[in-house]
Amino acid sequence: MAFDYSHRKSSRKIKLVDGHGTPIANREILASQKRHEFLFGAVFFEMVPYLAGKLDPERAQLCAQDFEKMKAVFNQTTMSFYLGRYEPEEGKPDFEDTMRGAKFFRENGFTVKGHPLCWHTACADWLMQYPDETILEKQLARIRRDVTAYRGVIDTWDVINEVVIMPVFDKYDNAITRICKRYGRVGLVKMVFDAAFESNPNGTFLINDFNTSKDYSNLLADCFAAGAKINTIGIQSHQHQGYWGDEKLYEVLDRYSKFGLPIHFTENTFTSGHLMPEEIVDLNDYQITDWPSLPEYEERQLRDTENMARILFASPKVEAFTIWNLQDRGAWLHAPAGWLRADGSEKPVYTRMKEIITQEWMTKNLKLVTDENGEAELSGFRGDYAIEAEGKTFEVSLRKNSLAEPAVLTLE
Repeated sequence: MAFDYSHRKSSRKIKLVDGHGTPIANREILASQKRHEFLFGAVFFEMVPYLAGKLDPERAQLCAQDFEKMKAVFNQTTMSFYLGRYEPEEGKPDFEDTMRGAKFFRENGFTVKGHPLCWHTACADWLMQYPDETILEKQLARIRRDVTAYRGVIDTWDVINEVVIMPVFDKYDNAITRICKRYGRVGLVKMVFDAAFESNPNGTFLINDFNTSKDYSNLLADCFAAGAKINTIGIQSHQHQGYWGDEKLYEVLDRYSKFGLPIHFTENTFTSGHLMPEEIVDLNDYQITDWPSLPEYEERQLRDTENMARILFASPKVEAFTIWNLQDRGAWLHAPAGWLRADGSEKPVYTRMKEIITQEWMTKNLKLVTDENGEAELSGFRGDYAIEAEGKTFEVSLRKNSLAEPAVLTLE
């Protein structure tokens, strides 16, 4: 299948001048893309305890090695803010370690997303002692506190997670299902997004769900009609039971593209082990400890991941694709869905997708020559570029809405 990626590209004039502002003509410059505008993400929750010095030496060494592999491919990560783990005791959030991790990722060129601010699972037990009105008040206060505290480091959040099932979730009692029943899905969604935007008006705020049916799209339509300030749609695709198939993927893309908002594929898994049995309805019900990654299944993982990634990269509304998680070690449900094995070795999917993301979908070593006005046109995949001229290096960004004025680079 031929894919069109032209919408991922832009052009911008580069102007070379001397210290007096005089254009420099007939000068060769070299342009190489260093970072994508599109967000290729990987989850690596273990980095927080690693950076805090809380891992044994062997585990710490694996983390350090895995991070180098992560940095070579990805530019986005999702960090854990599950309330029951982030703040297991009321008033004592794990702020210091989490902020250290978030700043580390930012310093290494990653866009960081917090996940999630409101969810019925992994919620805090201490909320259960309060009446519904107080639970809601504390939930909204939590959102304002964390969005404010991390602003400038984390500006992207899964504000609310899995709302479709939230009020009817019956596996165990929890505070968030209580208030979702009390105030309704739409009412709760509107309130949590209002709280997020009050705290960071320029934030990227997602609603996120594994339910990709019309139930989710109908909920979104109702939320928008009520004035909910959702600005990004999150879609999960944990495919432990096998690839959705192109037909379903295109159907989902069509359904959610109609809202006109950016779409992030937030949680994506393909196993490199046996597939989960078809009769399992809730993936969490399949709990086994021995789920090995095997060569024949690693090839299937590569094939399905590459196919889905190409479809998403060719879809104009999709702006992010995040794998859950980077490596098999400590993976959700023990599934071998990482791009690295538990020992940190690379699976075929890592090797191939690294080639696609950092070579095929990047503009590298582009030689340009300035004209009589000192200008040259940079055209390529959108992102951040290093421009080399006369032994000096400049940074230039190529974005969706490129500036009409050229980027002026001064050679002293």
